[in-house]
Amino acid sequence: MGVKNLWDILESCKKTLPLHYLQNKRVCVDLSCWMVQLQNVNKSHCPMKDKVYLKSLFHRLRALIALNCSLIFVTDGSIPAIKLATYRRRLNSGSEVENQVTQEGINSKKLSSLRRNMGSEFSCMIKEAKVLGLALGIPCLDGIEEAEAQCALLNLESLCDGCFSSDSDIFLFGARTVYRDICVGEGGHVVCYEMADIEQKLGFGRNSLITLALLLGSDYSHGVHGLGPGSACKIVKSVGDKDILQKIVSEGLSFAKKTKNSKNQGRAKCNDNATTLHHEVSINGSNHNLQRDNQCLQVVEAYMKPKCHSADSDVVHSVLAQHPFQREQLHQLCAQLFDWPPDKTDEYILPKIAERNLRRFAKLRSTSSLLGVDIPLKEIPVKCPVSAIIKCRKAHGKECFEVSWDELDGIKTSVVSADLIESACPEKIKEFEDRRALEKKNHRKPRPKKSEQKCSMAEIDLKFKDLLLDTELGSKSVTIASREVISGKMITAPEGNSVYQGLNVILESECNDDRKNAALSPQTSTIAPKHEVVDLLSPSPQVLSQNVFRYTKMNGQNISVIDLSDSETESSPEHAKKARELRLFLASIRDK
Repeated sequence: MGVKNLWDILESCKKTLPLHYLQNKRVCVDLSCWMVQLQNVNKSHCPMKDKVYLKSLFHRLRALIALNCSLIFVTDGSIPAIKLATYRRRLNSGSEVENQVTQEGINSKKLSSLRRNMGSEFSCMIKEAKVLGLALGIPCLDGIEEAEAQCALLNLESLCDGCFSSDSDIFLFGARTVYRDICVGEGGHVVCYEMADIEQKLGFGRNSLITLALLLGSDYSHGVHGLGPGSACKIVKSVGDKDILQKIVSEGLSFAKKTKNSKNQGRAKCNDNATTLHHEVSINGSNHNLQRDNQCLQVVEAYMKPKCHSADSDVVHSVLAQHPFQREQLHQLCAQLFDWPPDKTDEYILPKIAERNLRRFAKLRSTSSLLGVDIPLKEIPVKCPVSAIIKCRKAHGKECFEVSWDELDGIKTSVVSADLIESACPEKIKEFEDRRALEKKNHRKPRPKKSEQKCSMAEIDLKFKDLLLDTELGSKSVTIASREVISGKMITAPEGNSVYQGLNVILESECNDDRKNAALSPQTSTIAPKHEVVDLLSPSPQVLSQNVFRYTKMNGQNISVIDLSDSETESSPEHAKKARELRLFLASIRDK
């Protein structure tokens, strides 16, 4: 519980921070508060035998382990004597507490702290959580009395960076940074309160918060009846943080009652009988007021000087040391509690352990860099846990790398954020980029230069002419004219070529409609088929049994046209071979 209405008073100082804020921090955990939270969340959905609260704790721990957040579990010890009345009220007059109170008497000075019932269901839950934490390398510190007081002491002595607790009285014990709630799912965050913000925004220091506990009520006091949080805050601010405890020591809570009753002054005057009665009550209640002031002093002392392990004790030093992850014990524990096979347990926890090791390596390098020591990756005494980067990946919209791990049993590869690799080992990223660039270069086909392309085109033209010439020479046809008309265009034959000199050969191509019409040859008085364009890529046409002559006019003169496809005899094998080579050559040009 803590101090009544204190969380509402501190609402303006609440900060919601991303879960990544806990990276590389050491945090103490009031384990009882965590288990109460997890139990309340899962109690309505699943029975206790399913251990859902313990599974939730496991996933919370693995998320914090991946951030290299070093945790210390702190458990409650004995119940403080000043808290016995509150404890009895919560347990509905438990027999153990009631018997001890009866034996020791009502005066809280004579009561000693009461040992907790370690056989209760909640105590068994705490034991399971401690065993799970030890398997994960999380130590546990058993407090002498209040766990939140022990956490606050470690935080006040700068032995940890903050405390996890939902009890608001942790500020009264001296805590400086308190994390109240945590969420480790998608968009994980943590709710944080800083004592520096409370002092700056509200003007309340530790002394003022203790006074608010006396006025409003807490685990150690009942408070002033009828006094609300607004009035209590005004009273504390009117005195100031430095003088408030001194005023309580000297006057008790009477100054608060005077302030409260000052509004009623000047109303109806009391008669003599009423004045006499008021005087008698004051005399008879003086002992009660004195006892109440003594209780206030005890509450102040309980908050200012709680029973805890000192910061320089061996117990504290042992929990501050780094504890190893115990894989085999975790396998056995998860099999016993959750019925998980070892492979499933490794799949959950080993990537987080690897990521934690990488964050520790990154922290080592950053610390060395701040000290002005920049050591190359290969010369660092601590070996980098990343062996190599395999490929680029994306996870939850963030740039990541799939990496292979070195010297970590049970895991070969996993996905890690690119920012972490950049901070831990940027040399690995450069090696990966160089390797990928080299692979692309080896697989890339070289492009010919423009000059080479021109030469190759000239060679293609020359080869085409040679093949065409060889094909024509191989056919047994009439003498070829010195000029060719191909596709209706005149092409002048090159000089010095005896094959082309003095002759004209005209090749006509006509539309498909004209092919259907028959033509009458003037020499033979027979119907001659229209000339068809020969596709050199198609098979050779059948040889006609007779020559077909046709005439066409050019520049007013009749010119004989001899179809290349016409021959007196069948083409020779050499001619067929040349034609086939020509078709293959043209097909290769088309593909290119």
